Amino acid sequence: MTDGPVIGRRRARPAVLLLVAAAVAWGWMVTRWGGMRTTTSTMGLGLPAFLVVWTLMMAAMMLPSTAPVAALYARTITVRRSRRMVVFTVAYLLVWAVAGLPAYALAVGLGRVATLPAEAGAAVAAAVFAVSGVYQLTPLKDRCLARCRSPVGLMLRYASYPGPSRDLRAGAHHGAFCLGCCWSLMLLLAAFGLMNLWAMVALAAVITAEKLAPAGRLVARTVGVASIALAVAVFWVPALAPGLTGGGMAGM
Repeated sequence: MTDGPVIGRRRARPAVLLLVAAAVAWGWMVTRWGGMRTTTSTMGLGLPAFLVVWTLMMAAMMLPSTAPVAALYARTITVRRSRRMVVFTVAYLLVWAVAGLPAYALAVGLGRVATLPAEAGAAVAAAVFAVSGVYQLTPLKDRCLARCRSPVGLMLRYASYPGPSRDLRAGAHHGAFCLGCCWSLMLLLAAFGLMNLWAMVALAAVITAEKLAPAGRLVARTVGVASIALAVAVFWVPALAPGLTGGGMAGM
């Protein structure tokens, strides 16, 4: 009768650790960047520093929605569970770190847009909103979201990975599906402001709802339609995209 609670705690531990890591990342973001208003989309950072900050952002926003998958994967591990889950999580975050390279290039380009008249920024913001919204409604988004929402099939695939690289490959593979699912939402940060913490909180909530809520697919489609609506509305209300029309201001 005592085995059940003990096993349950062991299974829950990876999820708890990921939530703690996300909380630490959120704490760092708030204390370091919470009151900041930056004039550039790159926050004035060079590429190495930008990638560090970007990865911490992704840890804060993505790990809460990934915790259930991590807990499920942990059940397939019988030895050295903690160490192997660290490898899984690091591999997952490395995928998002690599995604920081095109994000930096995009931020450099959009940082120049923020110095242009509001009309030019509104046009670019409309394109950003439209691209994000349209992708939210595509079959590829549905496919990636389905893998994140129902990962049992992935667990069977990961169990077939041979050798010591299994955890690394599994974490990277799942990270790739998450990237395919959520890159369009991260693109919205270009319009709202890369370090706009309110936008980060809202998008993290959307990501979590898409992956974990029973109506997750409906949430994804609703966000897509809303983003397309913003692509039209931003011409009349440029303040909807402060990251591109408000001088790059990105504070709370």
